[in-house]
Amino acid sequence: MDWRAPVMDYCERQSSAFWAEPANALSNFAFVIAAASAFLLWRRRGGADYPALALIIVTASVGVGSFVFHTVATRGAMLLDVVPIAIFIYGYFLLALRRYFRLSMVPAMAITLGFAAGSSFATTVDALNGSVGYLPALAALSIFAALLWTSRGRRETGRTLAAAALLFAISLVFRTIDRAICPAFPLGAHVLWHMLNACVLWLLLRAAIIAGPRGDQASPIQNAKEPTAA
Repeated sequence: MDWRAPVMDYCERQSSAFWAEPANALSNFAFVIAAASAFLLWRRRGGADYPALALIIVTASVGVGSFVFHTVATRGAMLLDVVPIAIFIYGYFLLALRRYFRLSMVPAMAITLGFAAGSSFATTVDALNGSVGYLPALAALSIFAALLWTSRGRRETGRTLAAAALLFAISLVFRTIDRAICPAFPLGAHVLWHMLNACVLWLLLRAAIIAGPRGDQASPIQNAKEPTAA
C-alpha cells in the first residue's frame, strides 16, 4: 500500500492541495473544544479520575488527527484519524463496563476484545459510504443507554447516553450521504459528522466524569448511585 497516495473521499476535496477541505479541517476544532470543556468539568470534580482524563486526551487527539488527515489527505495521514477514534470507542466501552455495570477487569476486558473483533469485521464491509464500521459502536451505546435508563440510580446516565446515541445516529446519516449530495451541495455533509460527533464525545465524557470518583477517590467503579450534582 502506498501510504503517500492521496485520499479523495469527500465532497469538499476537489484536489490534493493541503487546504482543499477548509470546512472539514476546521470543524475538527469542535473536538478540542469538547475535550477542553470536559477537562474543566474533570478539574471541578477533583481531578482524580484518571481513566476519564485519558479519554479527554484521546478526544483532543481525535480533533488533531482528523485535522491532519483532512489537510494532508494521504493514506498514511488517515491513521491519525482512525486510530484515536478506535482508541476512544474501545476505551469508553471498557470504562462503561467497569464504571456503569461494575464488572471486574477480566470479564470487562474479554467482552471489550470480543466487541473490538466484531467491530473490526464490520469495517471490512464496503457499504453506506464506509459508515458500517461505526454501527457496532452505535448498537453498543444504545444498549448501554437502555440498560442504564431502566436501572435504579443510573437513569441520568442512561438518559445522557441515549442523547449521545441519538446524536451519533444523526451524525452517521450525514457521514453516509456526504458523497451522494455532492452534485447538489459541493461542500458535502462531512462537516456535520465532525460537529455532531464532538457533541457525542462531550456527552459521553460528561457521563463518565459525573459517574466517576471525586477528590482523592481512586476506584473507577465506585459511586453506585447516580450523583445529583451536574
